Amino acid sequence: MTRPLTLLSPVLPGTSAATVVARLAVLLPKINAALELIGTVHFARLILLDRSKANLQPDLLSILPSNNLAIGIITSFDGDFKTYIHDFVAQLSDEFDALLSLAVGGAALTPVVDHVAEFEAFIERNNVSEHIPNTYFYAAYQHTVQDILAAI
Repeated sequence: MTRPLTLLSPVLPGTSAATVVARLAVLLPKINAALELIGTVHFARLILLDRSKANLQPDLLSILPSNNLAIGIITSFDGDFKTYIHDFVAQLSDEFDALLSLAVGGAALTPVVDHVAEFEAFIERNNVSEHIPNTYFYAAYQHTVQDILAAI
């Protein structure tokens, strides 16, 4: 059964959108490689939101410090949550450390390899997909990523 993750985390006050965009650009190739290697994620997105904007869309080129940014990690994955997190910590601990360096409360979770339980708790606490009223999740099929890849 596919499960949702919608992790929203405030960015450290005083961080510019351009800083976040630059950090993500460096991390994305390794993240994409890990997603393919792990093979349990149907879809994944990283988003940057600006809480001060009516449409939440930040000025991605702004170098001005902001106190209103939030990073979102949105995925649909197979299996249980703990296995999912452990698989990603094994593949992307340095990348999670880099992302957490931008997040409010992230310093207490790094290095992630030494704080796996705390990292899991952080994700569970900030996974809006698991908190009412955001628990509705529709899946059109019951197949895993591996089932789908084998069939095509």
